[in-house]
Amino acid sequence: MISKIKVQDMGHVDYKSSWDFQKEYHKKVLLGIEPDTLFFVEHEPVYTLGKNADPNHLLQSADKDVKVFNIERGGDITFHGPGQIVGYPILDLNRYKKNISWYMRTLEQILIRTLATYDIVAEIKEGLTGVWVGEEKIGAQGVRISRWVTMHGFALNVNTKLSYFDGIIPCGIFEHGVTSMEKILGEKQNLISIKDRIAQLFNEAFKIKG
Repeated sequence: MISKIKVQDMGHVDYKSSWDFQKEYHKKVLLGIEPDTLFFVEHEPVYTLGKNADPNHLLQSADKDVKVFNIERGGDITFHGPGQIVGYPILDLNRYKKNISWYMRTLEQILIRTLATYDIVAEIKEGLTGVWVGEEKIGAQGVRISRWVTMHGFALNVNTKLSYFDGIIPCGIFEHGVTSMEKILGEKQNLISIKDRIAQLFNEAFKIKG
């Protein structure tokens, strides 16, 4: 028997509320009282800095109305906002593979395969996390893993307003830009359809045997 990972679309959720929710749900998965779940959310405009982020990567030119959060995930600074699909998988990796690199690469491949559905050729870059189209980043990742249970996750720029990235050095990478599905395809995309495709590929990649 192969069990499916639960998928829940939480819709528009403010960042602080979703962060608090993740931490509580993480505890419940650790205790075995909640199932592994992939949560989809869409946030108000926020900048988040991982535990190793350089605060100088938040530029003086950044929009002062955008809230800033220092959080416990890995990685540098990134942006979340409307039109972006954010995925928070809270999974017990004891059920799959206890390997952080494998987990990160699997998340990247899910986004790469999702984009391929829309005839967008994406790839990974050696030495860098995330998903790239040419020299521009379209998908970012930052996770925290405690006792092999994951939280935080990935973000895919779909109809994202890219000008918000002008206020930061995204992920601390100076020499590359950012892009979105809307920019590449020339029109706004259906977020629900893309989430459905991610969920399908997620369940293909993470199979609980029991």
